[in-house]
Formats: sequence, C-alpha cells, structure tokens
Amino acid sequence: MSYSLSAAAIPAVEMQLNALSNILDKAIAYCEAKKVDQTVVLGLRLTPDMFPFSRQVQIVTGQARNLARLAGGEPTKIENTEANLADLKARVSKSLEVVKGLDRNAIDGAADKDITFPMGPTKKATMKGADYLRHFVLPNFYFHMTTAYALLRQAGVDNGKMDFLGQVPMTMS
Repeated sequence: MSYSLSAAAIPAVEMQLNALSNILDKAIAYCEAKKVDQTVVLGLRLTPDMFPFSRQVQIVTGQARNLARLAGGEPTKIENTEANLADLKARVSKSLEVVKGLDRNAIDGAADKDITFPMGPTKKATMKGADYLRHFVLPNFYFHMTTAYALLRQAGVDNGKMDFLGQVPMTMS
C-alpha cells in the first residue's frame, strides 16, 4: 500500500488543529481563572524578534489552508484581525473546515506538479508538490504550532504533551 500526500497531510493537520482548539480553550479558562487580560496572551513572545502568540496561530492556520495549493486551488483568505482567544479559536475552526473539504485525490495527484507560492511580499517560489508538503508546509505548520503551545505553557496554561499531540490514533494496553 502506498502512502499518499493526502494521507501524510490531512489527518495530521486535522489532529493538530483540533489540539490547538483545545489548547485555546485551556487558555481562555486560564485567563478567566487568573483574571489575565487576553491581549496579554495574544502578545506573548518567546523572544523579542519572534512573532507573538496571535501571529503564531495565524501562521499555523495559514499553513493548514496552504494545503489547498496541492488540491489545485489557492488558500482561503482569512484576515488577521483576531482581538481575543475566541476569535483565534474561530479561525482554527474555519481552517479545519477548509482542510476537511480538500479534494484528497487532487492532493494525491500533485506530488510531481509545480506548486508556486508567495515568499514574502514580492517574491515567489516553486517546488514540486511532494517537496512543498514535506519541506515547506508541514515544517512551518509544526514550528508555529509548537511555538504557540510553548508560549501558553510558559505563561502558565496547564498544557501537557498530550494536549499538544491531540487525539493520537492509538490503543493502549
């Protein structure tokens, strides 16, 4: 049995977006319990030259929607206007809907197709579909997902490793 691009991408991204939604629930509960202004959480950074928490979530969801390029389309645009954690949670939900609606057969047929995408405001890059997934989308997705998780963990939100991993398809004995 071959392992397809859609099998490599869709379940993992869906699982992580669901985990991110649950982590955001914990962040909301943390802010309510500790009387923390949510704008403080939105602005959390690991270091001054890194994006804040809100932007980390925006990038995670953007990378998820970038899978649309493998299906022959362009990513659904969502404006970066989130003012609180509930807004970020809604963004995650919208992105999850997009990912669930992608044509898996089209994604699977994109391994050797050229995928062209923006690299900053003025440049474009082109990669084969399989390389785009393996070397651009998934690494960026996981980097920003991990950073978002770490920011909340550092702030005191009670997130553990299983919160990050989400609903891993496994059985325990």
